[in-house]
Amino acid sequence: MQNLTSTFSALGDQTRFAIVEQLLNNGELSVNELKRDSKISPPAFSRHLKVLREAGLIKQRVDQQRRLYSVKPEAVRAIHAWTMDHQEFWLASIDRLENALNQHDKDNTNE
Repeated sequence: MQNLTSTFSALGDQTRFAIVEQLLNNGELSVNELKRDSKISPPAFSRHLKVLREAGLIKQRVDQQRRLYSVKPEAVRAIHAWTMDHQEFWLASIDRLENALNQHDKDNTNE
């Protein structure tokens, strides 16, 4: 299982998250297709791709003159597994929040 700390750290950046989201939605894309709507300079965009590759989120392959990127399925599986392992915590947290909000509403209604 890959290092989830670097995975979540890489995804914590809005640009990198958007790149991964774009690859998940569209499949393999060239760097030009990924960068099409971005206002980021080519060197900065390359650095974002490097961070994602080093975090194990995406892979790169060369096809003649093009560099093509795609999401690594094992990265998505690792995130999913971690989320499901902590599902009870999240559900319990949501239940506690709902109970607190309901209690708050009751307290304000009785005033």
